[in-house]
Amino acid sequence: MMDNFASVMSQYFNKIVAHLEQLQDEEQASIRKAAHMLAEQIKQDKIVYAYGPGGHSNLGSQEIFFRAGGLMHISAILDEGTLLSGGALRSMAVERTPGYGKIVIEDYGLKQGDLLIIINAYGINSATIDAALEAKRRGVKTIGVTSVRHALATPENHPARHPSKKNLHDLVDIVLDCKVEVGDAVVKIEGLEQPVAAMSTFANAYLLNSLVAETVQLLVREGITPPIWMSGNAQGGDEANARFIERFKGRIKKL
Repeated sequence: MMDNFASVMSQYFNKIVAHLEQLQDEEQASIRKAAHMLAEQIKQDKIVYAYGPGGHSNLGSQEIFFRAGGLMHISAILDEGTLLSGGALRSMAVERTPGYGKIVIEDYGLKQGDLLIIINAYGINSATIDAALEAKRRGVKTIGVTSVRHALATPENHPARHPSKKNLHDLVDIVLDCKVEVGDAVVKIEGLEQPVAAMSTFANAYLLNSLVAETVQLLVREGITPPIWMSGNAQGGDEANARFIERFKGRIKKL
């Protein structure tokens, strides 16, 4: 029993490592291109918005918001409608509601010249597509963190799809392809048809944190030291963060 248990853990570990290596090999150019977009916003002291329209996609926006080692200019769009804390089935119903994503973008007041990172591994639901369409209508620059293969493999008549049948990767300015397979789960257990252990959170987090790190490096190479969050649980963290709090209060909705 213990050997079987270990083999499942090893299978998951190997899948994660192989997936991250693939992202490292294939997405570097896109990450660096996106990093230039973020760096330009921060040089102008502009807020960068991150929205994960969907239950677990929200984790992506939270991953780079108010995060130790993260950019203070990131504002997570944490809309209660699709957060799992409001109910998992409710979240799924909301993310499939046409027009909802447009309302969220309106509520945060995004405008021409702003930058929005849209995080959704599947890249097909109504909240995601409407957010991208509304951002485009407003002249907002966009980066999509999504799986191209997952979107292309999803039938046009799937109930999760936006009425337009569009995919997130077709609507954004830059795509960071998380390359998640259909169904997300990657571990197979003998005697069980349904795979277990999802990949998307690892993939999205790697792409997003790599994007932040590349952005910071670009700025530092230009002699710019951007404000970075320090863990409040580390010695001196509260004091370090307090130097910048007033600069962002009122500008970042969920701060």
